[in-house]
Amino acid sequence: CFTGQVARYLIGNDAFQEVDIVGITRSITKYGVTVRRREDLGRIIKEAFYIARTGRPGPVLVDLPKDVMGELGSPEYPKTVNIRGYKPNTSVHIGQLKKAIKVLEKAKRPLFLAGGGVNIARAGEIFTQVVEKTQVPVVTTVMGRGAIPTNHPLFVGNLGMHGAYAANMAVSNCDVLFSIGTRFNDRITGKLHAFAPHAKIIHIDIDTASISRNIQVDIPIVADAKEAITKMAEYVTEQSTQKWLDQIQEWKEEHPLTMKDRKLMSPLDIINEINRQFDEAILVTDVGQHQMLVAQYAELNPKKHLVMSGGLGTMGYGLPGAIGAKIGNPDVPVIAISGDGGMQMNIQEMATAVLEELPVILCIFNNEYLGMVRQWQKLFYGKRYSMTNLKAGALSRRTNGEEFPSEYIPDFVKLAESYGAKGIRVMNKDEIAPAFEEAKKNTKAPTIIEFIIDPEEMVYPMIKPGGTLEDMIMDC
Repeated sequence: CFTGQVARYLIGNDAFQEVDIVGITRSITKYGVTVRRREDLGRIIKEAFYIARTGRPGPVLVDLPKDVMGELGSPEYPKTVNIRGYKPNTSVHIGQLKKAIKVLEKAKRPLFLAGGGVNIARAGEIFTQVVEKTQVPVVTTVMGRGAIPTNHPLFVGNLGMHGAYAANMAVSNCDVLFSIGTRFNDRITGKLHAFAPHAKIIHIDIDTASISRNIQVDIPIVADAKEAITKMAEYVTEQSTQKWLDQIQEWKEEHPLTMKDRKLMSPLDIINEINRQFDEAILVTDVGQHQMLVAQYAELNPKKHLVMSGGLGTMGYGLPGAIGAKIGNPDVPVIAISGDGGMQMNIQEMATAVLEELPVILCIFNNEYLGMVRQWQKLFYGKRYSMTNLKAGALSRRTNGEEFPSEYIPDFVKLAESYGAKGIRVMNKDEIAPAFEEAKKNTKAPTIIEFIIDPEEMVYPMIKPGGTLEDMIMDC
């Protein structure tokens, strides 16, 4: 990220529009620096990109004072980068890895846990080979979904707050949990002392700070996920897991991942149509109920990927995330899935998508609520709904007594058209497929498809706040 700063001689004088942006963002960036000399610009930019992309990838910030930007000259980029104190470790300790594999081989109920680090390292293909070679089942975090194809027989499901019943039960009953590229955050662990209570835990992660921070692990391995998994492929052997797989299948059948059949169009109808029509795609979600539903039901494989804000849970991510995905992958269909709340948090970026002629498909699950917040208010706050009903204004009148001009506020179809994009509203199930077919024909501009869904839609399963992975609400 490049930011503008006041001229160097004004820094520290509380000048107009001066802000210590490096200090403000220190807790959410991997590296931040203010350029003090034009001669340093090339070196700093090269170092910034190196830091951003190596080790555990993360955002960096380069702050550019106004007078530095005004100087003439071409930056000189060094051929190599050598930063004192920054030496990311990627190589795996073979002895420690072999020790972990021996523990895995002795397990009766082994389980792989794949986090987002597997996807970041682009290790999905080799990870799938290891899974097939060992016959050990896999659960994933939301960010790790797609590390193994979702239709693979050894894939159990996502674990955590909105994880599949079978996945959460597998973690709670496994005797060895072999985790790769996950930070064990609260959304996947539930109550910490009850997480994987019977298991020896192996943890591979490139970030030393992530190991044993939340969950005490038995065998820590600091390494790049792809390098570690590639080495694993040389040493692992097939294990006798059929009895354990049969137990997992029983859990799948006991509480299959499904939604109630409704007369109204449901999010699952929409996601199923995306699964049917797009063999290759990048799915980008915003944050909310729709995000968890896509994480539960979207079919992913090596040609179909899921991108979302799963760490900070940043509402408004969907549209700009889709723009970035399309610019980086112009020949791949990009579909953003958002809610009517999150979509409005960065709607101004529609101008960018239109001006750059980016044919992204923007699906809005319009339930006229901030759905995830409403779900919490319903389940855990005695149905005391506050600031979540996005249609309240449309049901009232203006102060002069006149009715509002539209049933929907905003009218997303008109909003799309005002930007120069295409807008489609879908009210019924039989309109879903034609809407996507029409959107695919629009190759020079974005298309907003607004799906009017049940305002009372819920996302299950759900773990109670402060509960364990087994404290799942299956329905209400």
